[in-house]
Order: sequence, then C-alpha cells, then structure tokens
Amino acid sequence: MPALIREIVSSCEQVRFDRAHFQTIGESAMLFEVVYFLLDPDYARYMDTQQAINLAIVRRFGDEGIRFAFPSRTVYVRQKVDSA
Repeated sequence: MPALIREIVSSCEQVRFDRAHFQTIGESAMLFEVVYFLLDPDYARYMDTQQAINLAIVRRFGDEGIRFAFPSRTVYVRQKVDSA
C-alpha cells in the first residue's frame, strides 16, 4: 500500500511526497498516515489535490481488487424479565 500511495501522490503536480506508513489497525480499517507537501500555498489547490489523490486511491484500489471494508457493529439487546 505505501508504494501504491507513493506512486499516486508523486504523480500529482506541485507535490513533494514525504512518506506513507501503515500507522495502526482501527476498529474496522487499516489506517495509513500519508504526508506530502504542496508546493503552492493556495488552499483551493490543496483541496483539489487532496481530492484527486483520494479519488485516484479509490480507482487504483478497485483496479487492484482491493476492497474497502464497511464498518459494522452488532448490538445485543436483552429484554428485562420481571421477577414477580
């Protein structure tokens, strides 16, 4: 995953890739920390770049057959029994 993410981020204009690490295991996800520097201070450009990176990751994962997990939770409900 880090190499795939590096490739995607590095392909963006005005971006300097720094790192991508498998940071931790979440409740229903593997969490990665991705750090890059945008070489343009424009916030709108940053948001456009972040969106392009995220969409490219989703597309690439689909191409590679990598699926995203859907969070799920099971809740057990007990019924109170009267003790009369």
